[in-house]
Amino acid sequence: MALTGTISEKKKKVAFYTLGCKLNFSETSSIMRMFQNYGYKKVNFEDSPDIFVINTCSVTENADKKCRHIVKEAQKVSKDPYIIVVGCYAQLKPREIAEIPGVDAVLGASEKFRLLELLDDFEKHPRALVYAQDISEATTFNSAYSINDRTRTFLKIQDGCDYSCSFCTIPLARGKSRSDTIENVVKSAREIAEREVKEIVLTGVNTGDFGIRNGKRAFQFVDLIKELDKVDGIERFRISSIEPNLLSREIIQFVANSDKFVHHFHIPLQSGSNKILRLMRRRYMRELYEERVNLIRKSMPDCCIGVDVIVGFPGETHDDFLETYNFINGLDISYLHVFSYSERPDTPAISMAGAVASEDRKNRSKMLRSLSIKKRRHFYEQFTGHTMKVLFEKDIESGKIHGFTGNYIRVAVKYSPDDDLINRIVDVRLTEASPQGIMQGELVEKPVSV
Repeated sequence: MALTGTISEKKKKVAFYTLGCKLNFSETSSIMRMFQNYGYKKVNFEDSPDIFVINTCSVTENADKKCRHIVKEAQKVSKDPYIIVVGCYAQLKPREIAEIPGVDAVLGASEKFRLLELLDDFEKHPRALVYAQDISEATTFNSAYSINDRTRTFLKIQDGCDYSCSFCTIPLARGKSRSDTIENVVKSAREIAEREVKEIVLTGVNTGDFGIRNGKRAFQFVDLIKELDKVDGIERFRISSIEPNLLSREIIQFVANSDKFVHHFHIPLQSGSNKILRLMRRRYMRELYEERVNLIRKSMPDCCIGVDVIVGFPGETHDDFLETYNFINGLDISYLHVFSYSERPDTPAISMAGAVASEDRKNRSKMLRSLSIKKRRHFYEQFTGHTMKVLFEKDIESGKIHGFTGNYIRVAVKYSPDDDLINRIVDVRLTEASPQGIMQGELVEKPVSV
């Protein structure tokens, strides 16, 4: 790596902005540590950095617009900064991004982890530099995890996707499914444990597809979680999201009996209509989804179950939507993440018949978000009066500090700096579910500082 010594001596300031998913946060954090290892000073976005690194998402049209907005904001807070755009949007539309005024470099999926090598001393050029190979070249797995910016750490175990959902650009932005080795993931978990992090969230594009190496399956996801369960120093492991067809009975039973893997699954559904699931090219029908939810609930009555759902997919009639609404209403789940379908270039769905009006998409989203509020409140109320262990984060607002139980109930208690609660797991009695989706609580006893 041809890096000049003057870079380290100048201690240039660098700031990072991350759009999108937990996977992006883990990768941004790892890129940040690369900068720090070469003498750069990490600062906040508003602190007049010399260099900005913007890690982008491109799941929805709004993510693309957000990237352009962040570039403009960077130019406002610093005089002539060096602006680098990486991530999914950078892979999909590198030339388009290069034309945005102020952008100095664009790096795709295969190049972002070579940023310091490729851009060397960050000298400006008349036109933006573009490093973005065809996505078929993205075959290397780059390890990553977030640290120092959250109580919980996001640990990347998998990248890319071999699925071909008709609405999704991720395979075009991140390439084929590929994974780290079990040995490397366990090594990273132990490194994280040395930093006194209490919780690790396992993340990837298709997390449950962990185990593909060089195009062939070498491991199963369940093999990984069995090894992670043995890692000392980490008190909680959480699975960020897992496809229903990959959520096997063996995984469910293992989590049910584990002391470290928390009782929380986030399982994408996308639609409760089999007709729409087929149009989406999903790999399951609603019957399998319902079976998985029922098995989880039987094995772990206290388990939090989150659901992703997309409304307004091409061809979704009002009756199709009602089928989804009624299906979800009848499921014993805990909350929803609701997305309005967004047309994405180069996907099969964009040319499908039966486009749903924007107003209908909004109304359907509103109905499901209201249902989510009802589901979350019902789930929370089941634990009123219970004493549960809460991991408190650096999230303090209006005199209260917030944290999460293992089964993902967000809890607020009165805060005093003397209580030393941040990054501690503490017994809390849950008292009342508030309309804001937060469970109020009281400390059972104040923790003793160590």
